[in-house]
Amino acid sequence: MACRAVVVGAARSGIAAAGLLAKRGAAVTLTEMRDAIDGAPALRAAGVALELGGHRPETVAAADLVVLSPGVPADLPVLDAARRRGVEVIGELELAWRWIRGPVIAVTGTKGKSTTTTLVGRMLEAAGRTVLLGGNIGVPLSAQVDQSTADTVHVVEASSFQLETATTFRPWIAVWLNVTDDHLDRHPDVRAYADAKARIFANQTADDWAVVNADDPLVMARSTGIAARLVPFALSGRIADGVLVDGEWIVRRTAAGADRLAPVAAVELPGRHMLANVLAATAAASLAGCAPAAMGGALRGFRGLPHVMEPAGEIGGVRFVNDSKATNVEAARRSIESFPRGVVAIVGGRFKGGDLGELRGPLAAHGKAVVAIGEAAPLVRRALGDLLPIVDAGSMREAVERGYAAAAPEGVVLLAPACASFDWFRDYAERGETFKREVLRLKETVRR
Repeated sequence: MACRAVVVGAARSGIAAAGLLAKRGAAVTLTEMRDAIDGAPALRAAGVALELGGHRPETVAAADLVVLSPGVPADLPVLDAARRRGVEVIGELELAWRWIRGPVIAVTGTKGKSTTTTLVGRMLEAAGRTVLLGGNIGVPLSAQVDQSTADTVHVVEASSFQLETATTFRPWIAVWLNVTDDHLDRHPDVRAYADAKARIFANQTADDWAVVNADDPLVMARSTGIAARLVPFALSGRIADGVLVDGEWIVRRTAAGADRLAPVAAVELPGRHMLANVLAATAAASLAGCAPAAMGGALRGFRGLPHVMEPAGEIGGVRFVNDSKATNVEAARRSIESFPRGVVAIVGGRFKGGDLGELRGPLAAHGKAVVAIGEAAPLVRRALGDLLPIVDAGSMREAVERGYAAAAPEGVVLLAPACASFDWFRDYAERGETFKREVLRLKETVRR
């Protein structure tokens, strides 16, 4: 690939894209706003030129191909000159797709992507398939190109940031779980956000499949008229054809009857909203050829991912639950509704948009108190302060301590922030790990 390629953004995906392009013979420059990045010596050794401390317009404008890391906005002004010259500007997911050899199952949605992606991968592995999980779940697709064979099934978690810069990406099976207000700090409104998600179907044909949430009106509206064969799923059960719960079984109902896919008893994930992810996963896995025994076996023993409704310990009659991945209002609402009563919700962080007032109903029915944290603490107090007792916390340690005091002698301290983590932490995982560590510290303190 003899071309001058510029990769903009040196996060994990950008670094993987630069490495892939260098291996394929491109003259690669990786640009980054930070003054220093991890792995710089290895990148230079691989032939990647680094420009740190900013994205220089003259560098980007001189490229034959520009590749964006997902964290870089597609409307960055520095890209304008390249576009005026007719230079192709794509994302890392699109770049990797062009060299992937095996079929792709892609999963998008506001919440539930990682859980569903993981479940599909487990089901395929239980059926004896060679599987690679990649994309937004943590391993860039560009880092998996060398492992890709015609027999490899790539199960890809695809974010709106990745899909908005995808031009030819065509998954064999595309799954759209849901869409609610999120990333409105990056997308101008929820319609634009949904438009980016809907690109998952843009290049599919009648040989492909689209698995869609029939309970989500916006998903269904954006799925109308697509070329792929449609397979709805519905937790409500209000569909004539598709995947749903029928008694003790998850079934796929068609005009010819109902095929059993997996027993409901095999599902060990906490929270009813998780069952929607299971329906989507079983739909996708069954389309890929998984037998019911493989799907049921993969479900058994799977209790979820770290930082997703994760039990974090118990002190006396107070349970602690880490749902740090609940980074928007809808996800936090579902978390709160998973418990019958006594919830002390830790809410806040860097606000991404949406209406925190939508938590009032769930908290009125299930809540006991609120601990407000981070930059969004004043917004949390404004939205919820007249509903329940509310206290501010200046650190995660203080949040755990105050949450415990409010919940005792019996209740649930639930980290369901409804916000991003970047005010205090590197990412949601660091926030969740800090929460768990502070619970353990408090437990030791209470024991003394």
